This record gives sequence, C-alpha cells and structure tokens, in this order.
Amino acid sequence: MQISRRTLLQGTAGLAVAAPASVRAADGEPIRIGLLTVKTGPLASGGIDMEVGMAMYLKERNNMLAGRPVQLIVADTGGVPATARVKTQELVEKNNVHVLVGPLAAFEALAIDDYITEKQIPTLSVAAAEDMTQRHPNKWFVRATSTSAQCAHPMGEYCAKVLGYKKMITIADDIAFGQEMTAGFQRVFEDNGGKIVQKLFPPLTAPDYGTYVAQVKSDADAIFLGFAGSNGFRFLRQFNEYGLMDKVKPIGGMTALDEAVLRNMGDEALGIITTCWYSAALDNPQNKHFAPAFRAQTGYDPGFYAAGTYTNAEILDVALQSIGGKAEDKVALMAALRATKTDTVRGPVRFDDLGNVVGNVYIRKVERIDGRLMNAIIKTYPDVSQFWTYPPKEFLANPVYSRDFPPAKNL
Repeated sequence: MQISRRTLLQGTAGLAVAAPASVRAADGEPIRIGLLTVKTGPLASGGIDMEVGMAMYLKERNNMLAGRPVQLIVADTGGVPATARVKTQELVEKNNVHVLVGPLAAFEALAIDDYITEKQIPTLSVAAAEDMTQRHPNKWFVRATSTSAQCAHPMGEYCAKVLGYKKMITIADDIAFGQEMTAGFQRVFEDNGGKIVQKLFPPLTAPDYGTYVAQVKSDADAIFLGFAGSNGFRFLRQFNEYGLMDKVKPIGGMTALDEAVLRNMGDEALGIITTCWYSAALDNPQNKHFAPAFRAQTGYDPGFYAAGTYTNAEILDVALQSIGGKAEDKVALMAALRATKTDTVRGPVRFDDLGNVVGNVYIRKVERIDGRLMNAIIKTYPDVSQFWTYPPKEFLANPVYSRDFPPAKNL
C-alpha cells in the first residue's frame, strides 16, 4: 500500500536499554521526529518530496528505529522564515519532538539557528545555510546534504577545465541559498581562469523571468543556474522560448533541474549538465532499492529533496542504533550523529569537525533513459568537503559567500 504524501506515521513497541533515569525512554514511548518542510509556495515541489522520502524510509522499517516505534510529525513552513520558527517552536514545545529533520531553505535554517541551540534540539538539516557549519557553527546541527556552494565548487572547476568555458553568467534566486551557491561557483571558476561577466538575482517569487532573460549577455559561453524548487524549470522554459539555449549553454546547480521538476520538461532539457550530491541513476545498493521504490510510489524519480530526507533518516537510524535508541539523551545523540560514517543512497558519508558532510559530488547530464529524463552521472568528485581544496583556516578567514563576496571583477 502506498503512503499518502501527507500521512503521519506511528508505530508500537520499544527497546529496553540500560540508561540513566534522566534519559531512559518510557516503555513503549515513540521516538518523535519533527519534519520541517514546505508544502505551499514556490518550494512546495521539493518540500512534498521531502515528506515522501522520510515517510518511505520509516514505513520500510515498520515505523521502528533502533527497536523503538517512531512518530513522524510534519510541519509546513510555507518557505517563510517567521513561519519556520513558529512551526519549530510548536514541534518542540507542543509535540515534544526528540529530533528535527529539515528545514528546506537556508533562510529558514538561519531563522531557527538560535532556537535549536537554546532548546538543544538535535537537527539534521536539508537546508544549506553555509555559516551554520562554518564561522558560526551550531553544535546541535548536522548537514548530510551539502552547503550551498559544496556542489558548485567542483562545477566551477569542471566548467573551466573540462568544458573550457571562459566567460559565464550566474543567475539565482535572491536568497541565501542562491547567493551562496553562485558565489562559490564564481570563486572556483575564476580561480581556474574563467570570468563571471554578469550576475542576476530574481526574487524567489518572481512571477515571470522575461525581464531577466532579456538581460542575458548572449556572448557568454554559458549561464550557471542557482534556482530552487520549480524556478529552474520556469526560467529554462522562457530561456528556451527566447531562443537562447543554443547560444548560451545552461549549467545547473544542485536543484535547478531536480527530478522533482525534470519530469515536467521535454527535449529542451537534453544535454544540460548539472551538479549535485545525488542522482537517481546512482549505482549503489541503497539507491538501487530507493530509486525504484520511490518511482513506483510517485511515478517519477527521486531527486535532491527526497534523497535528502531519506539520507538523513539513514544517518539517524545508524546514530540511534549506536546509542541503544536513547533519543532522550540529546548529547549522546548529537555525538553519535557527528561520528556516523555509513553508506547511503548518495554514497559514503562522514562529517567534518563542524558537522558538515564530506561526500561525493556528481557531475550529471540530462539523458533520456527508459523513456524518461534522468540526470546521468558523467563524473564523480569523491570526498568533497565544504571547503573544496582551500585550507579551512584560510577559507574561514574570508566572509561568508554572498552577493558581494567574492567581489565581481569582470562584470
């Protein structure tokens, strides 16, 4: 039986483990997981997939982790920072969750940063807010997906060294995620001899991209897309209508051609190169199970968002097993999460000292496989850290990536 995307999961039974009274689970009490996602607004396509991915992992294990029943409590933030904070407070203070998964957007993670520290809530994030694992690390926060720029760094090198591009444009949603992603791409691309000759930042809720498409400099080699949700698809549709696809090659960031939106595209997407830490085409045992199962349930391939929560669930499962299921022991759970090294649907993962994942990044190319569009892997960059090839101390001495850093010298 398939799970509804909005199903809340519950189970029964528990695991008796010797523990101090302050952290011992009540008999039969479930581990309560709060999922912060987005089910309304421009980020909803990915947010709904987040819920499906998380629910799928739990259902496959009969709603049990480390021998204890699990209750998944889902909150819709609407992609609004203030709402994300309110929903987080409700999950913690009303629902008494033991752990948070999410939120989706970087600006949402920044909005709850101080709160999860104050309440000491273990949080496995999908959001890519850079500084939460960099200059201002949050010890209650781990990220198993990537920072905003972690996948853009190798793509910057790939565009310069492999594709031989000399002049590129960046365009992204005018939010922390888009700004940080394109800044990281710019840094590596220019460090390898390229030039960013134009930077465009439409608002997240832009109703139309015609004005921005009309501004694109047609003498550039390519344009790097830092869009989230369905915005990449919407931009590319207009970019194609303006006849620019063959003049300025689109290059996708992590979510611009995510499977959540790729299914709505046609042949205009063929051949577009993207970068991400995941692809539905990955050939590993975990993904050979996950991708077909997800497709059987939804009718399309999993992408960034579904794989993000599924990966977080895999890591949470391993961490809970290592501490005998004692989700009440927040300190032990956080230590276990950060110490986790395991194989997942995205490949092998581990965490650096600041709580950010070290894992593979894939360069992908849209191909038609078995009659559907997929992001086929054409190159793997193994064990990519949030600092790329830069010395961490040097990296952290610079400002966080933004619209203004690194400075644009070639516009």
